[in-house]
Amino acid sequence: MTEIRVGFGFDSHPIEEGKKLFLGGVQIESPFGLKGHSDGDVILHALTDAILGALGEKDIGQLFPDTDEKLKGASSEIFLKEALRRAKEKGYEVVNLDCTLIADAPKIAPHKERIRENLSRLLGIPKERISIKGKRTEGFCKTEGIVCMCVVLLGR
Repeated sequence: MTEIRVGFGFDSHPIEEGKKLFLGGVQIESPFGLKGHSDGDVILHALTDAILGALGEKDIGQLFPDTDEKLKGASSEIFLKEALRRAKEKGYEVVNLDCTLIADAPKIAPHKERIRENLSRLLGIPKERISIKGKRTEGFCKTEGIVCMCVVLLGR
């Protein structure tokens, strides 16, 4: 019988004018980026936490504290790669991924395929196992950042 584990990850960052925007490791054309100690990539942060959670490991903030100057401006791919290394060490691999982004801007739809392709490359799984959804608040509340929630299934 295959052993499976499910993990949930959440991340959010406020916008910062003039900074580059990265989502899922892909640079998105935008007048703003996300404020954070690293590059602020909410998808990679939420995904990293989802994998770590499924493994019962410490969370991203414990492993990569925002007080570590070596991580200032760092690519969030290093966080994901460490989570994947820990998963592999325990005999797990990512089966599928489901992410929802909540952002009033920029629109996510034009960027979904590039994000899925990059995540496919990073995770080593077919892009058909990766879902990226963009949702807006439709005026319900004012958003001044981007929120991401991810659910990941690991199997061994």
